[in-house]
Amino acid sequence: MAANEFKPVTKERLYIFDTTLRDGAQTAGVEFSLEDKISVTRLLEELGVDYIEGGYPGANLVDSEFFERKRTTKAIFTAFGMTKRAGRSIGNDPGVQGLINSAADAVCFVSKSSAHQVALTLGISNAENLASLAESVTAAEAAGKEVLVDMEHFFDGYKSEPDYALDCLRTALGAGARWVILCDTNGGTMPSEITAIVGAVLKVAPGDKLGIHAHDDTGQAVANTLAAVAAGVRQVQGTLNGIGERCGNANLITLIPTLMLKSEFADRLELGITKTQLGKLTSISRRFDMLLNRGSFRQAPYVGSAAFATKAGIHASALAKDPSSYEHIPPETVGNERNVMVSQQAGKSNLVTALARHGIAIGKDDVRLDGLLLEVKTREARGYSYDGADASFAILARRTLGTLPDFFEVESYRTSVERRHNMRGEQVTVTEAVVKIRIGEELLMSVAEGNGPVNALDVALRKDLGKYSEQIADLELVDFKVRILDGGTGAVTRVLVESRDATGERWYTIGVSPNIIDASFEALYESMTYKLMKTEAAPAIA
Repeated sequence: MAANEFKPVTKERLYIFDTTLRDGAQTAGVEFSLEDKISVTRLLEELGVDYIEGGYPGANLVDSEFFERKRTTKAIFTAFGMTKRAGRSIGNDPGVQGLINSAADAVCFVSKSSAHQVALTLGISNAENLASLAESVTAAEAAGKEVLVDMEHFFDGYKSEPDYALDCLRTALGAGARWVILCDTNGGTMPSEITAIVGAVLKVAPGDKLGIHAHDDTGQAVANTLAAVAAGVRQVQGTLNGIGERCGNANLITLIPTLMLKSEFADRLELGITKTQLGKLTSISRRFDMLLNRGSFRQAPYVGSAAFATKAGIHASALAKDPSSYEHIPPETVGNERNVMVSQQAGKSNLVTALARHGIAIGKDDVRLDGLLLEVKTREARGYSYDGADASFAILARRTLGTLPDFFEVESYRTSVERRHNMRGEQVTVTEAVVKIRIGEELLMSVAEGNGPVNALDVALRKDLGKYSEQIADLELVDFKVRILDGGTGAVTRVLVESRDATGERWYTIGVSPNIIDASFEALYESMTYKLMKTEAAPAIA
């Protein structure tokens, strides 16, 4: 090689394993429906993670249905479950058979790696535990599945009986496991302990076979994960926004940009996530919170609305001269924006990007952006949130820019709810809706009953939408979420509606009002409007 010839540095591959739909589902107050799981999977595929652990087939009806067919297009679709029960054969263990026969590409077995836990919770010998582990891994690998093993209580087990913890690891790898995951199950291990123990493990197993699964009970799940990666493990497990049982799991939304943007990791490691996907991080984080029907943490690292916020004064002055004075990365790298009162330029940049997603090409110097930016901020102050309602943003943008087609106008609507006894003396609730719609010069009126005000309004709108009836025939309301924004029975209400059509596309619309029915109707109306925008060519922006 010539003296001046540059030899590129070969980076090691680091894999991202998401367990939002399994470990994250253990979060207090979180219950994923089948449609929720499908929506979260789409978010994770958009982000570009390597593995998506979808749940535990056989544990409940939702998970079993979710694994009836493959749900991912790029990520490795992973099922979670226990190793074979002691005293049973592989063929007679319904849990293992459910994993092997699922539509998953990979199986992640959970196995005790602490001798204390084996005796305490399983009531079997250490040898029986190792035998169950080996047989389970061998069976899944023979069935064509990629096999991972979560070594539960690994760090505590290693600290008390290191030889047995390492025996568990050797057994899993010897049986054909692709990955062995070191789990800090109770979240009490310190970063210095992680570094030391991972260093010892690397003497018996290569780093490209090892992963880390950290819990946040001391607030150090991210730090512990980074310590393990620095020590040599090459798979990271975590969840969106750090959800999980007790205090949560390692937060992938924090870990991913740290691993991609900080030279300590970025110079040596590469992820399967592109810079373009990294630029969607803020949007994905906030859309996930919207799906959970909760507010986003304003001071979340990288993606919080206050993560790059600075009040006017000396800091703002320094930012204007050199943004790196108070920003460790450019906010747009992760799809966030600088929030400084003296400048709206960053807001315009994000707005131009958002408009481009909907085929609206407009220059950053276009004066109409000022009006749109003001309208967005005014509505967000009233309770709207367009991060998780992109279809509503598209409608607002075209309306503000004067290019929203005049499909139909709702002149009025009325709903009534009557609770009474029927002829058999049973208490029933009857809901009726009346909607008056104007299409051009034609005034249409529809009356319909439903199982609630929103359903009745939906049925009434669909009953006769004139010339547009065929276009909305395949429109389906998938999900409906209500959030009270400021407390009390007279509080402002935010409604988020998820819709889909026969093309498979899904979209979210939002409504905000002190009146829950009015907020619901707004979101429903915008869902239909967006559907019509898809089928009827919207005018180009001049």
